[in-house]
Amino acid sequence: MMTAEARIADVLNELPIPDAAEIAWATVWLEACGYTGVRFLGEALADERKSLQLERDALGLDLQTVSCAFLAPAIMRDVAANGRVFLRNVRHGLYMLPFAVRTNLGIGCPVDPAFAVGGERHKNPYAEKLALAEANGLDIEDAIWAGIPGLT
Repeated sequence: MMTAEARIADVLNELPIPDAAEIAWATVWLEACGYTGVRFLGEALADERKSLQLERDALGLDLQTVSCAFLAPAIMRDVAANGRVFLRNVRHGLYMLPFAVRTNLGIGCPVDPAFAVGGERHKNPYAEKLALAEANGLDIEDAIWAGIPGLT
């Protein structure tokens, strides 16, 4: 897991993508929990827009379909500073999950185009999956891995 995380972080730092180490960690976390972190990151890297100045409005945060693969760390900093927020126009909302679990925050359903981040989480339902992945490593298909330029 550490090797995959380091390789992804190196690629992201070369681009340069802000919060590269955090994004790499979240990508590997998702893979370890059985989600498609590497595939989503590959899709996000192909997107034209990779950044957005976060500004709350009366409805929350409009992410303008910029991938949460890139925005999740900044969203979590915003939530820590300003409290619960509703997100809309979300792309790759699953990337919010590792950060929310790590900080014991609840999130709404990431497939819903408008979901909230905030509240308190009382247990980590992913600890067992993460421990298994750390003990046994990750199995990421070559075709998916190849979706991130610079890793092949």
